[in-house]
Amino acid sequence: MAAPVDLELKKAFSELQVKMIDTQQKVKVADLQIEQLGRVQKHTKLTQAEISTLPTNTRLYEGVGRMFILQSKEEINNLLTDKQKTVDDKIKELEKKVYLERSVKEAEDNIREMLLSRRAH
Repeated sequence: MAAPVDLELKKAFSELQVKMIDTQQKVKVADLQIEQLGRVQKHTKLTQAEISTLPTNTRLYEGVGRMFILQSKEEINNLLTDKQKTVDDKIKELEKKVYLERSVKEAEDNIREMLLSRRAH
């Protein structure tokens, strides 16, 4: 009787281990992406601050690949604002990784319950 219980527990532990490793990797990737997006966000804010101090007739260029395109100050500001909104949305989406951590906790709780029920019998 002890052998089937051990196999069942072993299988549950191996599944939990795989799930935890996978979830930890996803959380790390999400953290790295949030960090990168934070740098983009800071860069965008600094660029907007610098552009706002320039006179309106200043010639501004947008980098596109290997070339630069002449743009108005208003167009550059609009591009930066759009970029800022996109980055904010992505950061909010990535910060919802709490569900990943919760799924690991649930799996751990399930195994604890299984162990407690086995000891009770």
